[in-house]
Parts: sequence; structure tokens; C-alpha cells
Amino acid sequence: MVASFDIAGARTRFPALKQDQVFMDNAGGSQVLDTVIESIRSYLTNINVQLGASYNVSKSATTAHGEAYKAAASFINAGPDEISIGVSTTQLLHNLSTALDFQPGDELVLSKLNHEANSAAWARIAERLGLRVKWWGAKDAKNPVCDVDELKSLCSEKTRVVSCPHASNITGTITDVKAIAGVVHQFPRALLCVDGVALAPHRQVDVKTLEVDFYAFSWYKVYGPHIAQLYASSRVHDQIKPLGHFFKGTETLDLKLNLASANYELTNSIPRVVEYFGPNPTATWEKIADYEEKLQAILLDYLRNHPKVTIYGEPSASKDLRVPVISFSVSGIKSQGLVEEVEKRSSYGFRSGHMYSYRLLREVLGLSDVEDGVVRVSLLHYNTEEEVRGLVKALQEVMS
Repeated sequence: MVASFDIAGARTRFPALKQDQVFMDNAGGSQVLDTVIESIRSYLTNINVQLGASYNVSKSATTAHGEAYKAAASFINAGPDEISIGVSTTQLLHNLSTALDFQPGDELVLSKLNHEANSAAWARIAERLGLRVKWWGAKDAKNPVCDVDELKSLCSEKTRVVSCPHASNITGTITDVKAIAGVVHQFPRALLCVDGVALAPHRQVDVKTLEVDFYAFSWYKVYGPHIAQLYASSRVHDQIKPLGHFFKGTETLDLKLNLASANYELTNSIPRVVEYFGPNPTATWEKIADYEEKLQAILLDYLRNHPKVTIYGEPSASKDLRVPVISFSVSGIKSQGLVEEVEKRSSYGFRSGHMYSYRLLREVLGLSDVEDGVVRVSLLHYNTEEEVRGLVKALQEVMS
């Protein structure tokens, strides 16, 4: 554990950054901390056994597993009994939708700004049970947001689930989740499910302050292993039916939703991620937000002033309004073509496409070629100002 978080020294903690490759596709998956890598190696070397037995190594493994759940829960200000860890956010939300108690006539309000993970699970169960889906759109095609007033017009006494992103994985714009929770909870059976995948690498998450019922994110986008986490408030556990074997306990969310234990060696590495933020994580997250604001300002300043560029999302670099997930298109240039031309000139790695937010690109942004989609550059605090300026230079060469 470090005494005080150091932005300048952060790069030394990520072994992959020693390569020539410049990683600007971080919304698809961050690089991994050195201590996470070592933790996985150590687990597989020393305590790679089944949990719950009485012999010493199994006791050690069981204790480590329990401590990992405590650390994972603390990361979002939850209790260990309120989280489930699994292979992906998509899988965890499908498990939740299958297990949640529904009644005939229930309605689901799904944001078109969602990554498909937080739409498909709910749309599938609605079709299976004959429930009504209401799609929550957006008025501004360039900077769409989850509008609270529009949500009010969609909710009713029949509303069962409202789903939305904490930040869009396309636009980077931050959603006012607490305001949305206030609307949702005016209705007696309505529950709010928030996808925090695009927000969690950039901001501290407190599920109690947000007043959400469900919250999901991926550890592999927060400097950790390729697993994900789902939170469900203890106040709604009685509305979740267990998916596990009939003889298993149901005291925790994980026992209710996990069809088998989460990957042991990966789960065991989560405390190393939590430690990375130091003894004062709030201050660490503030430093990260301040620094990332500087990074995104460099790119956004260039894009805003280019006559052929359309930015999708908050055009300013304000840390209060967006995270550094920046998507745009260039008139007369295919998105993938632009990416490839930059790759010919540099070691910058970013991407194009719909990034599993298909409905957002087709029905809100109104793009005709959703597969080619947008150009997305996604930065993290281990990127440097020099790297972003280099990207701007490469874009200038291509777009000239």
C-alpha cells in the first residue's frame, strides 16, 4: 500500500506500459496492476485448491476468498453479502434478470444509452414473461443524456425495473444517478439497475449514496482481472429467487445468483486493486479526476475546433460532466479507416464501432453505418499528456 497516491508514478505499476504500444482503448479493458499479476501467480502456486475443506491449505484459500469479497464490497461501500462476482457484467445481469421476481403487468424502462448488457437481459426476460418494455430515449442526438423529466413520463405504478448507465461507454457523459433514483423510488415496486462499467475506472462509487438497487461493473476495466461484480441492496434480496442447487444456502447475493463459485485466483487478486488507491481513496480519486480532465481537454479542444468533426457526448472537458471516453466521427472518412491510418503512422491503439451500444448509435445518434460506428478514444490516468498530444498530431496528419 502506498502512503500517498502519485499520478506521475502510476505508470510504473503497470508492466504492460513498458511496450511501445500506447493504450487508448481502455474502456474496452484497462491494463493490469503489477500486484494483481503477482497475486494470481502466487495463488496458483500456493493455494490453488477447493474451498471449504478442513486441511490447512484449503483453510488459507477459504480465508483469502472471504477477504477478497470484503475488499470488493468495500470498493463500492457495500457489504460482502450484497455482492456477487462473476465472469462478466453481461452474465451477472442475465442471472439477476432471471432470478428477480416479476408479476403479470410489470413494465421495464430501459435507456437507449445503455451498453447492451443492461438492456438485453431485461428485454429477454420481458419477452419471456410477456412484460412491457418502454424505451427511454434522448432528445439531443449529439449529447444524449438520461433525462429525468422524460423518465417521469415513462414510470408508473406498473414500473418494475429502470435500467441506465452511470456513464455512457460511447459518450462518456455522466448520468445523475441519484436524481434518477429519486424518481424511480416514488413507485412502490420499481427498482433501479445501473451499469457502472464506464464510470468505475474514473470515479469513486458509493452505492449507498447513489441509492441504487442494483449496480454492476467490471474489474478488468478497473486495473484488475477479467471478472465483474454485481451489487444488490440487502433491502431487495427477498425479491431475488435463488438460482443455485436446492441444498445450498441463500444468505448472500452470491449464494443466490452464482451458479458456481467465482474464479478463485482472480477473485483473490481484488484486494490488490483496492490497495492501489491508498489509505485515502477519496483523495486519490479526486487526483485521478483532476488529471484525466487535463488529458481529455487536450483531445476535446482539438476535436471541437475541427469543422469536419462531430463529437458525441459532452463537448467540454469538465470532470463534473464527463469521463475521458471520447467518441466522434469525421465527415467524409470512415471511422475504421481513420483508426487504421493513425495506426500506420503511430503506436496508438484505439478503435471504432458501436462498442455494444448498438441502439444508442442507431436510434439516438442516428448513424447509418452502425458497424463502422464512431471513433472512440478512451483514456486513463496512466496515459500521459505527451501521448494525447501525439494522438492529436497523428489525427491532424490523417484528417488534413
